[in-house]
Amino acid sequence: MRVIRASEHRRMPWKNGGGETTEIAISPAGATTGDFDWRLSMARVESGGPFSMFPGIDRTLAVLDGDGLLLTIEGMEPAALTSRSEPLAFPGDAPTSAELIGGAVTDLNIMTRRGKLAHSMRRLRVAAGSTALSTDGSEVLLFCHEGQARIVTGSKSADLGALDTLHLTETPGHLLIEADDAVLFVISLKRTA
Repeated sequence: MRVIRASEHRRMPWKNGGGETTEIAISPAGATTGDFDWRLSMARVESGGPFSMFPGIDRTLAVLDGDGLLLTIEGMEPAALTSRSEPLAFPGDAPTSAELIGGAVTDLNIMTRRGKLAHSMRRLRVAAGSTALSTDGSEVLLFCHEGQARIVTGSKSADLGALDTLHLTETPGHLLIEADDAVLFVISLKRTA
């Protein structure tokens, strides 16, 4: 169990030079955008244009704030992605471009190396009280987008504030999330090879 605080995030230019990304976590430690197994990041998108290409990578994107993006992904129907829609999975090596629906947006992005890992991402709102969460991944990342939450697993617990992330390398099959009003993203990572 490791808490990654918002203050630990690393900022760097996009692979295609078109903007800036905020890297939350990457595996293995010290990996680059060319040799990671998985990578969790946020990006501020201030204008439309092409996405960076990531050969051999699967990715899922969610809009955190702003009016949203209209994505054009080769081989898929155009998709409008907003802060209310479900995260969208697509191949990182498919030519992809985005147009802003309104103003700038901030997005959350998980990428995994195809053939090594598979992932899923979902948005979870926790109202007053606690929510039980079943986990089926060998690793789980819990990104707290809004509010504050306490994550309880067995005899351990961790407190998350906005933009903090909890990284669990082994999951017991279920977690308890306690919050007054929080929005989290639950990302499961499973080894495939």
